[in-house]
Amino acid sequence: MFSVPGLRYIVLVKLKDSTQLSYLTILQYIVFSGVILYVGRPLFIPLSFALLISCILYPICIWLEQRKVKKMTAIILSLSLIVLLLAAILFLFFQQLISFSSEWPALQLKLSQAFSEISSWITHKFSISAERQAEWFENASRQSGSDAMGFVRKTISAGTISGVLFILIPVYVVLILYHRERWVEVLYHIFPTQRKERIREILHLSIKAYYNFIKGMLLVYLIVGVLNSLGLYLLGVPHAFLFGFTASILTFIPYAGIVIASLLPITLSWVMYNSIWYPIGVIIIFSMVQYLEANVIFPLAVSSRLKVNALVTIVAIVMGGVLWGVAGLILFIPFLGIVKLIADRTPGLKTLAIILGGDSKEFNP
Repeated sequence: MFSVPGLRYIVLVKLKDSTQLSYLTILQYIVFSGVILYVGRPLFIPLSFALLISCILYPICIWLEQRKVKKMTAIILSLSLIVLLLAAILFLFFQQLISFSSEWPALQLKLSQAFSEISSWITHKFSISAERQAEWFENASRQSGSDAMGFVRKTISAGTISGVLFILIPVYVVLILYHRERWVEVLYHIFPTQRKERIREILHLSIKAYYNFIKGMLLVYLIVGVLNSLGLYLLGVPHAFLFGFTASILTFIPYAGIVIASLLPITLSWVMYNSIWYPIGVIIIFSMVQYLEANVIFPLAVSSRLKVNALVTIVAIVMGGVLWGVAGLILFIPFLGIVKLIADRTPGLKTLAIILGGDSKEFNP
């Protein structure tokens, strides 16, 4: 027979072991989910983009169907609207590129003059002959040429995959929207203990979260593009609109995107004005706008709309980049918003809802 203190000790040990086991189980679930997401990228990424686009097009489809338009016709029309919008943006972008290409011969001439002046300065300063410099440049060109072939092969492979995804994603969108009632019934069967009203509420709010995310991201790109373009225009850099909005779009690549986008305006301003202060001005403009985008514009325009903690948002971006690359940077934020919605409306996930952010008053037991 056990004494009462001994029994109490055994019970406490059992509770401690069960708590440790639950923590270990949660850690296993996290690791297992990360492995599944990483290995299943070719399947999950296009499906996730299709789900994102479907949530955006769903209100348009409903609006058209309420006006006696057939379901498939409404889906095709709403999808065509997205395609036309992207085509218009690409058209404006290529127009700016064509305008920039007309100045390329003059830019190439100034670049050759600048390289000649640099070569003369190196010869005068370090006593390295022009022939020696040409030999070094030729060797570097050979090495970069071999590296460029590998880059071209990777680019072709990535382009092929992107082409396949470009075909798959619209097909997924059409199938998701056309059979949307069936997917809702599947959710009812997966979560039979939940009330249908609760599931419908979460679905409605999830669609709203996706919509708010897209609206927030468009606002971020617009504000960053305007600030970049205005700064470059005041500095006197030509084609400020092209460079400003290119840098805005590339901000979805952390750190590297803004560096890539700044190379051309830095080179152009240095060659045109033959002064180091203009490239420094470009660097200052992009750095200030990038700081505002990361610490002010993005958290206010996106995180506040999704009602998610800014710190958790940054962690989700990093995790998405590690698991899914560039696609993860885009997709993991709205996923986080949906998890927050579910946690707010599930009694057993109150702690998770507090961690993700927002006001605890939003919790509905």
